[in-house]
Amino acid sequence: MISIVTPIYNGERFIESCLQTVIAQQCSEAEHLLIDGGSTDNTVQIIKRYAQQYPHIRWISEPDRGQSDAMNKGIRLANGNIITFLNVDDYYEPNVLNQVSQLFETLPEPSFVVGNCQIWNDQNQVIDLNKPTKLRLLDLVLGLNVNPYPCNPCAYFYHRSLHQQIGEYSIDDHHAMDLDFILRAVQVAHIKYVDRIWGNYRRIEGTKTFIAMADGTADRRVRQLLRKYRQFLTPIQRLEWIGWKFWHQLTTLALRLLRAIRKLLLHIVLNNPAR
Repeated sequence: MISIVTPIYNGERFIESCLQTVIAQQCSEAEHLLIDGGSTDNTVQIIKRYAQQYPHIRWISEPDRGQSDAMNKGIRLANGNIITFLNVDDYYEPNVLNQVSQLFETLPEPSFVVGNCQIWNDQNQVIDLNKPTKLRLLDLVLGLNVNPYPCNPCAYFYHRSLHQQIGEYSIDDHHAMDLDFILRAVQVAHIKYVDRIWGNYRRIEGTKTFIAMADGTADRRVRQLLRKYRQFLTPIQRLEWIGWKFWHQLTTLALRLLRAIRKLLLHIVLNNPAR
């Protein structure tokens, strides 16, 4: 069974679409756990209405210590052996859960499986496609500019038993708890990348994630994590990391130099027209 965990607080704008995206999956081997942090809007009333009609929906509403705390509560309540997270404003592509359920039947435990994720803006436009094709620890600590890491949990799934080896989500981390978990998970789990779009992530102005990205908080936390997990590289991996960083810096410098030369040549041509 797949346990879909949705941490939520005052999410009445998107809660119905969140519930409906799971219902539309028509997956008999799935449960949807709504972990509400004591919402003061109509979120709980909407959840109650749907839960009365759909037995796969389970929920609690109580104060928590933030998103990570809610995620951990969901994991503890889960009946499924496969865990995923669906934030209230995100959604799945059709038939993803059935595909994932069948795939996990062929994989060793614990496994961590990642698909692609479309990123949407407030104008309902796709602005990026996240394709995290390289998922070794070495690949990830090279940084986002070299290898993208999974940008949203709606596009990855894993065995619940993975938490027995690496622990839960850090409740003190409010901006990059998913990356911290991934950097631990890839060191012990069987990793599989699937080149299909599974999830859709809405980048909504005013949300916690959007603000943290805009003011640099998220980027600083990511850099802290990458520095922390570099210490787990083997000596050979450290040499490879140094080589990759040198090559990346060299190619970046070369591109900047080419742009500067092009700009200079254009300036010369424009200021010295043919006579």
